[in-house]
Amino acid sequence: MTAVLDISDLAVTFSTRDGLVKAVDGVTLSVARGEVLGLVGESGSGKSVTGLAVLGLIDAPGRIAAGSIRFQGRELVGLSEAELRKLRGRHVAMIFQDPMTTLNPVLRVDTQMIEAIQAHEKVSDKAARDRAAQALTKVGIPSPQERLNSYPHQFSGGMRQRVAIAIALLHGPAVLVADEPTTALDVTIQAQILAEVQQLCSEMGTALIWITHDLAVVAGLADRIAVMYAGRIVEEGPVDAVLDAPRHPYTAGLIGSVPSRNRRGERLAQIPGMTPSLARLPEGCSFGPRCPRVQADCRVAQPSPTEGAGGRRWRCVHPVVDEPVPA
Repeated sequence: MTAVLDISDLAVTFSTRDGLVKAVDGVTLSVARGEVLGLVGESGSGKSVTGLAVLGLIDAPGRIAAGSIRFQGRELVGLSEAELRKLRGRHVAMIFQDPMTTLNPVLRVDTQMIEAIQAHEKVSDKAARDRAAQALTKVGIPSPQERLNSYPHQFSGGMRQRVAIAIALLHGPAVLVADEPTTALDVTIQAQILAEVQQLCSEMGTALIWITHDLAVVAGLADRIAVMYAGRIVEEGPVDAVLDAPRHPYTAGLIGSVPSRNRRGERLAQIPGMTPSLARLPEGCSFGPRCPRVQADCRVAQPSPTEGAGGRRWRCVHPVVDEPVPA
């Protein structure tokens, strides 16, 4: 499949008191039309910064230091703010973890949605309002014409997130970045929103990057998975293949720490240690100090990506499964 979004060797740095920090270091990813890519990792691994970089939302003291982000063949790195504004919302959109990041608490929902439409298209207020009502219907909000007159605080948390998703999908974007949008919601609402987003992306052909730390969500939603650790992609491939037979010890640790995999009464499995400070990464493999398979050669240099069958890649000198992965 032809990629709608191509990220190549992306590096994002932040100037801090401790020096220059690489929050994203050499990330290469692609996502095709109608495909769902799950971007997984612990807090601080660089997932959200990668998503923000796609939309050109990295502000000082951060900057894109190297690499390429191509949308439908067009290079986004280096575009002016005016050019990026034309793309954001209409062609590339984002759903944030907190819907109030998207919604203005002092404006009615109809005002916000009409402005979002008219920012990119010359349509009447009535036509824009009708489209806004249709968008609310698509994400499962009842009585949309009435709810358009409401303020954000008059919605529940789940309904606010649905409104934020409706706004992101108003223009049928080619790429949608979702940054843990269901983390704060209860399980029932989370399942409903996941099903609706998956259906909408399938119908509209939108390429979806779903950022999360929840492997259970990725297992049911994504076509492919990319696992991040300390700013790098450490494993990538088809979601079933990676979750059934992980190659990187970090991926195996994440899978093993899912509570449902533990027997009743047993202590929960966990990855020992803590995520390293990006300002003071260990020598060699960043995961080395926490890895059960670490050996002397792991501490020499960062492992280069290994290409496997079936579109799989991983960065590990001593992978979990030593046999070839079937195509």
